[in-house]
Amino acid sequence: MFLRDEYYDKILNIMKLVKEEEESKIREAGKIIGRVVSEGNVVHIFGSGHSDMLAKEVFQRAGSLACINRIFDPSDGMAERLETWGISLMKKYDVKKGEVIIIFSNSGRNPSPIEIAEYCKEKGLQVIAITNLNHSKGTESRHSSGKKLYEVADVVIDNHGELGDAAIEIPGMKEKSGPTSTVIGALIINMIMLDAIQYCIDKGYEPPIIVSQNLDGKDERNLELWQKYRSRIGAI
Repeated sequence: MFLRDEYYDKILNIMKLVKEEEESKIREAGKIIGRVVSEGNVVHIFGSGHSDMLAKEVFQRAGSLACINRIFDPSDGMAERLETWGISLMKKYDVKKGEVIIIFSNSGRNPSPIEIAEYCKEKGLQVIAITNLNHSKGTESRHSSGKKLYEVADVVIDNHGELGDAAIEIPGMKEKSGPTSTVIGALIINMIMLDAIQYCIDKGYEPPIIVSQNLDGKDERNLELWQKYRSRIGAI
């Protein structure tokens, strides 16, 4: 079997695990987000280091919601091990009681995502964590509290990755390749958003879905949505 085929099978197996074991938590996360959206509020999202790719997956893109506020880390993850860095980031953003933040961190062990989760809980937000419990439970926290992200969040969704993320053994090498967290993380966040959209529809609220700017005649709709939320999106 080719390594790519092994990777393909691995991804399919993890997708099945997510569907079977995380569905109730995905549904719960979708309900929380749907409530926030239907009340006209903002959904905040943060990805630690490489996981920022997953925050971008639903930020200002076709098919996603216009009310997503991405917490931007100018260090590109280089400072995620520094305590107080996460708090410094959050102080630049307008977060309100009753809203929600989604935090991506595969390891869940670095200070930034942990501090951001704690900061938001203190502000009255609910915290949804998308993390790798195998990795998180198999390593020590880098935060002085000894906590990991999954121990702070209100809703924890496991991406069912392996310790170290890479899942495919390479013949003749100790190192593995084929990381799974990005593929599975994108699946999870889009399932959550679709559940949130379904919640809004069931409540009779039209969700603010962004349309591709590369379709004809759609710029005005998107502009209207940007104007509605622009005071809440981005740093203060």
